[in-house]
Amino acid sequence: MSGPVSVSVLAAGRRHSVAVRSDGTVLATGHNGARECEVLGWSGVVGVAAGNVHTATNTGRSHTVGLRSGGTVIATGWNGDGQCEVQEWRDMTTVAAGWRRTLGIRRNGTVIATGRNVEAQCDVGEWTEVVAIACGDWHSVGLRSDGTAVTAGSNQRGQSETHAWNGLIAVSAGYLHTVGLRHNGTVVAAGASGAGECSVSSWRNVAAIAAGSRHTVSLTHDGNVLATGDNSYGQCDVRDWRNVVAVAAGSAHTLALCADGSFLAVGHNANGQCDVSGWRR
Repeated sequence: MSGPVSVSVLAAGRRHSVAVRSDGTVLATGHNGARECEVLGWSGVVGVAAGNVHTATNTGRSHTVGLRSGGTVIATGWNGDGQCEVQEWRDMTTVAAGWRRTLGIRRNGTVIATGRNVEAQCDVGEWTEVVAIACGDWHSVGLRSDGTAVTAGSNQRGQSETHAWNGLIAVSAGYLHTVGLRHNGTVVAAGASGAGECSVSSWRNVAAIAAGSRHTVSLTHDGNVLATGDNSYGQCDVRDWRNVVAVAAGSAHTLALCADGSFLAVGHNANGQCDVSGWRR
């Protein structure tokens, strides 16, 4: 196995799942009440993001964002706070989606945001030299080229306390926690850990990470998958997965892309968000 595919080809939201095919088209399954799965006409897409928020009665709607090869961005779904107003974005290299907001990295390493900013989660205009981004429910995380992390937004459970982190190559954000992958294959975490979502200190040989609402998933360099945290819907039942090249974590489900182009999913499936067995990349 040569290494993981960028997790941006796979995204898990509140109640839907999205994946980019090798031809630049997009697959989606799950809840479509806000048109978050209406991606049939998308083309030239190289990365996707899905609005991922914790499971609650007032968080059912979501949105989906696509990054096109030319650096433009497309979005569909819930737009109550302007989170889908990305049509003017240009020269983008990465996108991320959280609850009611969307973030993107420009080619010059600066970050742009649109959507809800009540908790200051969109206050990213001064960030520079950013190479990766992640959205939690109410906080945003950026990875700088020097391997440090920067955050904006809520810190009510310590999820933004990443100032001492270094040597990072990836970041991910959940409901009230943040995880970082170091270049030596170890993982660090900050924030709420009532379900064990921050119990990652023993992980080794990790190649990619993904944070769900209350669970955390990692992909090892040998293609295996680890998970910790809330397992109420079986979203952490990934022990038998093999030959995986990318992972994504939704509110209460987990997705994987396998080396043969097939997909796996476990967890909450009330809206068909785990119905990916027929997908091929």
